[in-house]
Amino acid sequence: MSFSLYDTSAPMFIRGLDVLDHLLDKAEASDLSEAALFEARLAEDMRPFPDQIRMAAFAARSCMARLAGIDWPRTDDSEASIRDLRATIALTRDVISQMPPDALDGAETRPITLKLPSMELNFIGEGYLTSFALPNFYFHLSMAYAILRSRGVDVGKRDFLGNITLV
Repeated sequence: MSFSLYDTSAPMFIRGLDVLDHLLDKAEASDLSEAALFEARLAEDMRPFPDQIRMAAFAARSCMARLAGIDWPRTDDSEASIRDLRATIALTRDVISQMPPDALDGAETRPITLKLPSMELNFIGEGYLTSFALPNFYFHLSMAYAILRSRGVDVGKRDFLGNITLV
């Protein structure tokens, strides 16, 4: 049995999005106010908590679309509440869940160019997924987790790992 690019991406993103939803549950159950949560960051030069959620969701949504060679739904990054963040996560989950596995057929060698403010990165699909998109997604997920942890929200490793699948 082969392990496809879809198998390497979609389930990982969905699982991480589920973790983000769970982290929001934990934040809501804590003593941390929504206003304090939206200002929370690990360091002054880092983006705050809602940006970590937005960027993780964007990373997953845009990765799957780039691999499939299609456009993705854009958001205006104006989420002002936990409810809004959940909607962004749900949008991303829907985009990925509705994408059939064969949408990524041939994506391993599809050219993908990212134009960043300071540089342009040129990938082929497999390298884009494994060296940029997945690490970027997990960076933002782990920053959201770390921000909550640093603010005293009761989260631990099990919350970060999410549902563990025993095969």
